[in-house]
Amino acid sequence: LLGTLYIPVLLMVLCNIIDYITGCMAASNRPDGGISSYRSIRGIKKKVTMWLLVVVGAVLDQLILYATNTIGINIPIKFLVACVVAIWIICNEIISILENMIDIGIAVPTFLMPLVKNIKSQTEHIADQKESEDK
Repeated sequence: LLGTLYIPVLLMVLCNIIDYITGCMAASNRPDGGISSYRSIRGIKKKVTMWLLVVVGAVLDQLILYATNTIGINIPIKFLVACVVAIWIICNEIISILENMIDIGIAVPTFLMPLVKNIKSQTEHIADQKESEDK
């Protein structure tokens, strides 16, 4: 059903879970200190909203497919916008996971954070390029 969106969504959910767990583990090491039910619920709401953002991307994809098919243009990729949104969210989650690990006291290789930030910026660049082509 998800086609090309399957792997990005699977990775996004996995990163959501890892980020939530590492965030809970890092909470006691942060100056604002500890885990609270308010922060926990807020974190879960943010994760659910991220999934909804991918759904919005998928809706846009379907709208684009409908419009292009109506005028006789065939686009081979079914979930381009949703995939780009999911990849962008995955990068944000990985950055957060790395920050959580640093707060926990884990030595994180110095190249990881710039690498993930570069992938995120490349994803944003591709999305911006696609947007300017559509105009």
